Amino acid sequence: MGRVRLRILTVTALAATLLLPTTAAQAAGVKGAVFYRYTDTATVYRYLAGQGFTKTKVGGLSQFSAAPDGRKVAWIDLDGKVHVTVGGTDKVIGTGAVAGAPCATPVWSADSKRVAYPLMGTEGSAAIVVVNADGTGRKQAGRTYGVCHLAWSANGRYLAGYAGTTQGVYLLDLVTGKSRKSAGIKLANHVQSLSPDGRKVIVHTIKPSDPGGDGGWPTWFPPTIVDTLTGAKVTVPVAGALIGAIYLRDGRLAVRVKGKSHHTIVVLSRTLKRVASFPEPASVKNSGLLQVL
Repeated sequence: MGRVRLRILTVTALAATLLLPTTAAQAAGVKGAVFYRYTDTATVYRYLAGQGFTKTKVGGLSQFSAAPDGRKVAWIDLDGKVHVTVGGTDKVIGTGAVAGAPCATPVWSADSKRVAYPLMGTEGSAAIVVVNADGTGRKQAGRTYGVCHLAWSANGRYLAGYAGTTQGVYLLDLVTGKSRKSAGIKLANHVQSLSPDGRKVIVHTIKPSDPGGDGGWPTWFPPTIVDTLTGAKVTVPVAGALIGAIYLRDGRLAVRVKGKSHHTIVVLSRTLKRVASFPEPASVKNSGLLQVL
């Protein structure tokens, strides 16, 4: 997979004090969030304001993805089997996935009902499979060079991922089965999210002199939002150092802003007007953000 190196990464439990301020989260129409941290165990925590935590333990690999609803985790083992874990229940829903490459993570549809993942192959491009979360309805959706850290648009039509060589981001149209390279992105080593219409992508771009990395989920990164057709960069009207961003299902944008004692999540409308913000607890300052619920 080019500059991607094998590394088994894990996710650790978060402190039980992890609480998002209920009033701010509700004001933004946000119910909670999903966080993770790479250490010695693999656990994903879903928090709902006013209800507390549920946790999902997975198989210890870095090839995992939390569903947008935060209830389920899809992950790939070293034999290329695709698992879906819900609470204490685990089920294999697919086989033949790219295995041992941290960047080749599965991805969930916006309704948390389907999973897409790349199949093992001998070329730089790979076939993408889409399957229901219960293992039914498996179908091949096309081929793409963008097999790393797949993101799925909320309209269900597009998948975006970066090439294993880090040389660009590619979009796969699930209707036509055709793939195209995004404009405006020469090198990238992470894709976080797609806008609901698939037009804009959130990535971590890198320079030729930067290390490509091993493809594991980044704890944080400076997000760049790019129009995949024109290559134009989207300016986010939020002060401070941005260390992450996620498109919500309804088109709003949640950005993570770096802080000294804790980080802050700022929610913007589809027209990039500030809707609300809420501080993250200090206990997750060194943790990654997977989903905003």
